[in-house]
Amino acid sequence: MIHLFVIADDFTGALDTGVQFASYGAATKVVVGTGLQALEADAQTQVLVVDAETRHLPAAQAYDTVYRLVRWAKEKKIGCIYKKTDSALRGNIGAELSAALAADGGERLHFVPAFPNLDRVTRGGVHYIGGVPLAQSVFGKDPFEPVTHSRVEDILHEQTDTLCAYIPGGGSAEGKAGVLVYEAQTNRDMAQIADRLAARSETGLLAGCAGFASVLPRLLQLSCRDTAPLPLCGRLLAVCGSINPVSLEQCAQAEAQGAPRFSLTPEQKLSRDWAAGAQAGEMLGAVLRACSQEPVVVLDTGGAVENAGADKTADRIQIANTLGALLKRLLDDGLESTVLIMGGDCLLGLMRQLDVTEMPLCEVAPGVVLSQFTYGGRQWNLVSKSGGFGAKTLFYDLQNILERWKKELPAV
Repeated sequence: MIHLFVIADDFTGALDTGVQFASYGAATKVVVGTGLQALEADAQTQVLVVDAETRHLPAAQAYDTVYRLVRWAKEKKIGCIYKKTDSALRGNIGAELSAALAADGGERLHFVPAFPNLDRVTRGGVHYIGGVPLAQSVFGKDPFEPVTHSRVEDILHEQTDTLCAYIPGGGSAEGKAGVLVYEAQTNRDMAQIADRLAARSETGLLAGCAGFASVLPRLLQLSCRDTAPLPLCGRLLAVCGSINPVSLEQCAQAEAQGAPRFSLTPEQKLSRDWAAGAQAGEMLGAVLRACSQEPVVVLDTGGAVENAGADKTADRIQIANTLGALLKRLLDDGLESTVLIMGGDCLLGLMRQLDVTEMPLCEVAPGVVLSQFTYGGRQWNLVSKSGGFGAKTLFYDLQNILERWKKELPAV
């Protein structure tokens, strides 16, 4: 029986939220796409997470998608609906939260944007990334979707006239309506918010990123079960489709530490045909040889495209499709590495190439998810994260974790 329905706006968001429940031991299903037939779950599923792919849609279309999904959940009498948002407040935040509230038919939606484990907190109504107001952080300079406000209510009101109210730390929501934005600077703050909502029986419509999702298993009293460990490969192929400066710095640092790095040119990553051709095959042969010899290998898109076409959305989709096609060729050729994918578009590009819609999950580090999927008659390991966070040395840090886990867990 589904106790919790989570609506994410991209694939990495669906995974890093779903893992909060899967790691707890709750029976969790993550699906891609919003076809209502695909949302049906077996009787054992407690948490259903859908990647609605609304991050880059026009606001009106994102509104309609979320409204329809929330209405479906209400008709199914699911007890808690959670609108997962980006921890840097990118995407159609205002449109989607107002759609969820309208479809729910209630008076209030409780929104906790913070993710303290990633140093993303909300204080005085302002969202901070690493101690810097959001609009002044790297997310304010994003070439695709810059966040131009730091105050959460200002971000919401870019897309909606729905009432918003800020709830300071320890403050009361009594008598307030609309989207209620809660201050939270620590995990304890989030747990206390959850406890107050539970005491008032107001857990039906919630919103936030993976941070607040982490307190929901206890809040909703989900039952847990033993989960089998995922068999691991200790080598890591880091595939970066993100152009966030933090992600690019991680690629450069891995190269400085000795990792072979393969970067696509603008012509290669924007071509519809290059990934299937002989030149790409030669490069992939070199990638496979490197992966057989080195603990970490990097395949990236080389940063933003100078003087790209006017349609940035089309460029972004094409780059994701190119990376997905390259990764599929690597898997078909017998890649023997755990794959780290950075960037939700890149991850979705691969999953669509492979026709994979569901994966078991566990968490490697905050915001970093280890998944497993079946393709070509065998199981593959996949690590995923969004861009914009993590230490410079992330790739080798993760490889060391995987190698340690490999020694501790049964081999395949």
